[in-house]
Amino acid sequence: MNARIPQQALLEQLDPQALRDFVDSKWDDEIVPALQDYIAVPAKSPAFDAQWAENAYIDRVVRDAAQWIEKQKIHGLVLEVLRLPGRTPVIFFEAPATRSGLGDTVLLYGHLDKQPEFTGWRSGLGPWTPKYDGDKLYGRGGADDGYAAYASITAIQALDRQGVPRPRCVGLIETCEESGSYDLLPYVDALRERLGNVALVVCLDSGAGNYDQLWMTTSLRGLVAGTLEVQVLDEGVHSGDSSGVVPSSFRILRHVLDRLEDSATGRLLPQGFHCEIPADRLDQAQATARILGDEVWRRFPWACGADGGFVLPMTAEPQQALLNRTWRPTLSVTGAEGLPPLASAGNVLLPRSAFKLSLRLPPLVDAATAVQELKTLLEADAPYNAKVVFKPDQGVATGWNAPSTEPWLEQALDAASQQYYGAPCGYIGQGGTIPLMSLLQTGFPQAQFMVCGVLGPQSNAHGPNEFLHVPYARKLTAAVAQTIAAMPQ
Repeated sequence: MNARIPQQALLEQLDPQALRDFVDSKWDDEIVPALQDYIAVPAKSPAFDAQWAENAYIDRVVRDAAQWIEKQKIHGLVLEVLRLPGRTPVIFFEAPATRSGLGDTVLLYGHLDKQPEFTGWRSGLGPWTPKYDGDKLYGRGGADDGYAAYASITAIQALDRQGVPRPRCVGLIETCEESGSYDLLPYVDALRERLGNVALVVCLDSGAGNYDQLWMTTSLRGLVAGTLEVQVLDEGVHSGDSSGVVPSSFRILRHVLDRLEDSATGRLLPQGFHCEIPADRLDQAQATARILGDEVWRRFPWACGADGGFVLPMTAEPQQALLNRTWRPTLSVTGAEGLPPLASAGNVLLPRSAFKLSLRLPPLVDAATAVQELKTLLEADAPYNAKVVFKPDQGVATGWNAPSTEPWLEQALDAASQQYYGAPCGYIGQGGTIPLMSLLQTGFPQAQFMVCGVLGPQSNAHGPNEFLHVPYARKLTAAVAQTIAAMPQ
């Protein structure tokens, strides 16, 4: 039997200050300028740019990242830009191990595609206008998560520069994540043998509870999205002539959605969209609530309410707020069609109304089953025999619940957090979705997961004024490097 080499022996060659100095200089001299170029490119995910191939923005950011990686001095590094017919490209790189051992592999993951522009950017800011202001780099995609490829390579370099032995590292940088990663799955199948025995997954596409410590993601929600459409007429008609006779398409939408959601509380009604919350996740949510307190909900940009105070959260109790956004299903309406702008809204009864629905699912609910249940629920027994159709988006995704953390990883994460942040590692569930995590856990059931990221308070990925907190990202890069070095043989 092969005995595992203790962490202390693996880390004895590591100089944390020298590592931090190298990472900081790399960020300042190379990564921030590269990300400024990246932000300027509207490389929207295929779900938001049907002509992504013709527009070639995705190809450009892939080329820029690949060229930067190839210039880095990592001995034996092999990089390929993979292109399957009709699918978005993927960057795959391999850095051979610098220590002997059992042949375990570290898989580093990120993506380069972006969400669309959205409205509401502050004066002087914009989605494709990078601005480095103080500690924050503003613009779409820098934090979510164009930085991941650059930080991953820098973490490897930081170890190699000191001669610190490390395991084999491979990278998988996709360009379809914001659309549900449906293009990535064929690449993973094609690369399965080349990935090797994945023992640690490092994903840099997640969030942080604050900027004061390293945060590990313990769970991710799943996602079912699609368009719910109601049609009652072939063309719009005078509302004075028709209302009271022709049913409102908007009212039918409301009626159909009442089957799904209690509009008074926001609770999803079908029991199949819920799951039992594991006891350890309840305990972790309680511990995280003690750390973050009311910042769990205060961190959002609340509007002024009816009485001059702020709009109130659905719950102000920190633990319940955490569970609501991580382990309970939630419906959001994220877009609409059929409604004219206010300036053009005459007295016309609308022939058609459509909503874009985004249904976040608890980590243990199967998305494929949920999408069929949702379609049946919304389309059955249409009021007034109206035409009601729910069209699911292509990229539905099942959520993810992290496996139990092995002692070596728990110790390594806490040590890295103390070293570079001066505080213990925190653990938090996230309400977003990273489709690949569930797939990797199924494909590599023995793997450990370091799912983390820079999306802390007010970073506002997907919305206006998105920013990357650069000091936090520097520390995270160093923490990733030290954790990789601590991986047992």
